[in-house]
Amino acid sequence: MPLPPLDLTLPTDTLRVVAWPDAVIDQLGHDPRSRYAERFWLPILGPSTYLFLRQAVSDLDLKPDGYDLPLTDSARALGLGHRGGRNAPFLRAIARSIQFKACCSIDSTTIGVRRRLAPLTRSQVTRLDPTLRDEHDAWSRETVRRPGIDEQRRRARRLALSLAELGEPDEVIEQQLHKWHLHPALAHEALQWARARQQGAPIPPPPPRSIVADPADTPSSVATVRQQDPEHPRVGDTRPAPVSSSASPTADDAA
Repeated sequence: MPLPPLDLTLPTDTLRVVAWPDAVIDQLGHDPRSRYAERFWLPILGPSTYLFLRQAVSDLDLKPDGYDLPLTDSARALGLGHRGGRNAPFLRAIARSIQFKACCSIDSTTIGVRRRLAPLTRSQVTRLDPTLRDEHDAWSRETVRRPGIDEQRRRARRLALSLAELGEPDEVIEQQLHKWHLHPALAHEALQWARARQQGAPIPPPPPRSIVADPADTPSSVATVRQQDPEHPRVGDTRPAPVSSSASPTADDAA
């Protein structure tokens, strides 16, 4: 299989790595360190390329403006070699990441790296072994059923306000929302919203969608069970919180 046009045969000790943003993939894709990437992208990319992407994204978290990748040290850290020109294992891992559009070649010594991996295409899914293919199909069905971010935000706000009206302190409210599998960013924003509503202060704006974790990185919600009092859930209850819109305030109020 021909390699992408990345000339790393020149004598160079470092490779410049920068982020390669994409509005759609950054919103809908999966962190290379997520469960989705580990289960489904790993068999497609291969272990060397997968580990390279994980490390590159972790380094971009620390240096979002880009960084210089020391080829020898990085190859050794992954248990690979980089001697031998374009056929060196480490450089082939980088070239393979470009082939699957997880990276791009900007110039002869610079690459862009996606912070998130796109969902597998149908063609890629068919390349998985039958067990993983069935698992991916089940994950896709669950994703369709999972409530969207706007519904999750309304739900978090309703629950936070209910707990606030019971007189629970901020720390207890956030901890309880976490137990109900609400992302920490949503839980914190919902608490701010509930306190502002109680005090009649200006309602804080919702956070950007990008701070909400990939659903594959967080525990999936299980089926809702009946609560004794859905209007006022009990603190310390680790069961999923009710999703009914009958809780105070109304869905329109929490929008």
